[in-house]
Amino acid sequence: MAEQQPPPRREIVTGVPRGTRRRPPAHTPARSEISEQTSLGATYVRALMRSQLRAGLGALAVLALVLGLLPLGFLVPRAAAGPLVWVALGLVAYPVMWLIARWYVARAERNEADFTGLVTDPAETA
Repeated sequence: MAEQQPPPRREIVTGVPRGTRRRPPAHTPARSEISEQTSLGATYVRALMRSQLRAGLGALAVLALVLGLLPLGFLVPRAAAGPLVWVALGLVAYPVMWLIARWYVARAERNEADFTGLVTDPAETA
């Protein structure tokens, strides 16, 4: 009678699946440049600060222009202007300020999102 062989031994391999292995980045992430305070990291931060300052100064300039022209409405003769000046002050100025503020916030968030996209490592998001 033939001797029966035991079934083959099963081995379980544990480890990180192939698709989730972390590959080293092709370039040094900007985050390390910033945290190590290199000149390149300082350039990244300066660029963010410049773009935020440019957005803030742009919003301030438009606001100063729009609100700075409002006193000119008081120079119009009272008979010609009537309640138009007060409507401009009470009803027009606030929505304009709101729109300028909304534009500024959207621009600042876009600047920060662009900076975050530059700083984060593409391997971390996958």
